[in-house]
Amino acid sequence: MDAAAAFAPWSPAFLADPYPAYAALREAGRAHHYAPTDQWLIPRHKDISALLRDRRLGRTYLHRFTHEEFGRTPPPPEHEPFHVLNDNGMLDLEAPTHTRIRRLVAKAFTPRTVERLRPYVEELADHLVRDLVADGGGDLAARIAEPLPVAVIAEMLGVPEGDRHLLRPWSADICGMYELNPSEETAARAVRASLEFTAYLRELIGARRAHPGDDLISGLIAAYEDGESLSEQEMISTCVLLLNAGHEATVNATVNGWHALFRHPDQLAALRADPASLVPTAVEELLRYDTPLQLFERWVLEDIEVGGVRIPRGSEVALLFGSANHDPAVFDAPGELDIARADNPHISFSAGIHYCIGAPLARIELAASLRALLRRAPRLALAAEPVRRPNFVMRGLAELLVEV
Repeated sequence: MDAAAAFAPWSPAFLADPYPAYAALREAGRAHHYAPTDQWLIPRHKDISALLRDRRLGRTYLHRFTHEEFGRTPPPPEHEPFHVLNDNGMLDLEAPTHTRIRRLVAKAFTPRTVERLRPYVEELADHLVRDLVADGGGDLAARIAEPLPVAVIAEMLGVPEGDRHLLRPWSADICGMYELNPSEETAARAVRASLEFTAYLRELIGARRAHPGDDLISGLIAAYEDGESLSEQEMISTCVLLLNAGHEATVNATVNGWHALFRHPDQLAALRADPASLVPTAVEELLRYDTPLQLFERWVLEDIEVGGVRIPRGSEVALLFGSANHDPAVFDAPGELDIARADNPHISFSAGIHYCIGAPLARIELAASLRALLRRAPRLALAAEPVRRPNFVMRGLAELLVEV
């Protein structure tokens, strides 16, 4: 089967519902070359789970090869500010640099740090929902899904309230570069946002060096082990990564999740009837059912074989998380939304050394907004057809109008 016949990431029909195409890809084989992006599509859960842990692949290849040695063209010089920012974050690094940075970040971003945020998250979620209810409804994306995780990350980093409106636009422009074959216009916006965000964080880090607080930036400055600490660029890249990864997935999981619940009124009714016991499993199921991060890319550092197909060094694999989360070899009735699903090994937070460090915080945020909406808006309903964002990799809705 020609993978392009099923996989059409720029098609509105595919963006509306990619899951039938994923089923066709899984049925047709375990690895498919996709010419428009020169990538190997990997659609099955077992293969994706294994490749996420396989050290013959990497998020980067620059720790072992130059661009030329790897058969790749270096990025244009004008894109350098984006790549300096992106390539110093632990998501796009490999051992030993990744190991050192993650260990140091973990000293500041501890379970205690996350747990300390829980009352703030729950209070903020309740406040946002109260305002939505007072207005009789509105855009769930703009009123709940977006402001909650951005405010939480800003609070954690110690960004002053007056500056927090800057974060979401910077993040959105930078994240545009993670879509397939981004345009030059997208790249220009990402470069501009990278420069502005870097300059802002450099000033904030300087202020925290002079006057430390109990925020995460102060913790990153203080993180020290075996004579090693984070460089200023590593701190800047870590802060940007925590914002981008820490809110994009939560925003999309929130709107995708509520859209799914509205389309499955029996499941929404069950959740409303017993939120105490069903919210934890509902959070996991909503992350699985309409996956916020659909694709994760990795470079092939040594020849590998997937399903009898040789994928040579220098190739790029596209691990289809959305497809893996609907694989019938792993999930019973994967096309059905089941908020009580107990056996749910979804990979929405990735796996291996790049497993999302912010997953516990994302779960707290998703549960808090879900509980607040169930409690304060028990008759919440869809008011209009949602507007989908024209993105594939980061799957979400631009608008979700609701009424109470």
